[in-house]
Amino acid sequence: MSRLDETHDPARTSWVESAVGHPDFPIQNLPHGIFNRAGEAPRGGVAIGDLILDVASATAAGLFEGETLTAAQAAAGETLNPWLALSPAERRALRRRLSALLSDTDQTEAVRPHLVASSKVRLHLPARIGDYTDFYAGIHHAVNVGRLFRPDNPLLPNYKHVPIGYHGRASSVVASGHPVLRPHGQTLTPGVETPTYGPSRRLDIELELGVWIGQGCALGDTIPIHEAGRHIAGLCLLNDWSARDLQAWEYQPLGPFLAKNFLTTVSPWIVTTEALEPFRIAQPQRPDGDPRPLPYLWDDQDQARGAFALELESAILTPRMREAGETHFVLGRGPATNLYWTLAQLVTHHASNGCNLNPGDLLGTGTISTPDDSGCGSLLELTRGGQNPIRLPNGETRTFLESGDEIILAGRLGAPGFVALGFGECRGTIA
Repeated sequence: MSRLDETHDPARTSWVESAVGHPDFPIQNLPHGIFNRAGEAPRGGVAIGDLILDVASATAAGLFEGETLTAAQAAAGETLNPWLALSPAERRALRRRLSALLSDTDQTEAVRPHLVASSKVRLHLPARIGDYTDFYAGIHHAVNVGRLFRPDNPLLPNYKHVPIGYHGRASSVVASGHPVLRPHGQTLTPGVETPTYGPSRRLDIELELGVWIGQGCALGDTIPIHEAGRHIAGLCLLNDWSARDLQAWEYQPLGPFLAKNFLTTVSPWIVTTEALEPFRIAQPQRPDGDPRPLPYLWDDQDQARGAFALELESAILTPRMREAGETHFVLGRGPATNLYWTLAQLVTHHASNGCNLNPGDLLGTGTISTPDDSGCGSLLELTRGGQNPIRLPNGETRTFLESGDEIILAGRLGAPGFVALGFGECRGTIA
């Protein structure tokens, strides 16, 4: 069922001038995050153009009342976990009030004192993450990587029956802009019998979506597929930094460990489920011959509206490019519909064994890649395991990341008849 209302109206504009035509944060978006100015404690905010509405300040000034006051208080503190725990109806009510405050010119004088320039604040993780799980739902990434190791059988038999994932490290998830320290670990050089310990030489990226859990479920409970969507509060961009040389040595028999848990970067704004409504589209049909998911993972409505009209992009900016004043170079660009499983299927499967989910838990989709080189979500795929270096416009080459390289992820939601939205950037520089 569609949840469109006046907040999605493409004709609605904000009296905040920078919001009009803003590539990421027009009045139709209104994502939530946590920010602080120098000398102040972190607090909840809402992005609007190049400004941030200080929700705590606006609440203290009496701009919310009734149901929206309770919701605004939940969105005003040093973490968004209380806001994530709200019901979808409570979040929608707050969104409608925020949209009215920032579009009604009669509210200009009352609201303007509570706006802060984005350029003058620091952005933080939006929530206290209790648990982080990373899936492997990008089928073309799975095929591309599998082909490097198993040319004749890139996908293992379980892939098309069950969403594959692993439990990551919540404590090393950071907000955009945090430096990326090159991890150390054991590696085994081909042709050598004994491993060595040292810095990773095959540092890579993974272009993913992050899924923020809203209302969760208790230990022992499950989440039916037709209800899974209401447990998703919003999305962000996610870069699951990966040390491929460490990974190659340690991943058997239990999978990712030190090659993955040293850092994960997310964009700091939660683009809400309510803002995403106009961009829902059908999940691509599975190819002929692929198995139909088991009944607990199948819902006709989810298949009809469980994907999003979203284009993702990864780019690199090297130190030499930066010094020359050059712009970043796009490594890949492609649609989020390259996910084999819907977000609802990931949530349902996660809880299907009675695993509890809590407000503020984070799920990664896994690397989202295209079947060709136009939208590879990792350097491992793009360089064929380091065998085919990428040539940048200034003559530099890369197989994996070098010191000083900056990676920028971006995402753009677009649909006919609606105003396009973005996530803001997800950046990280190799220290």
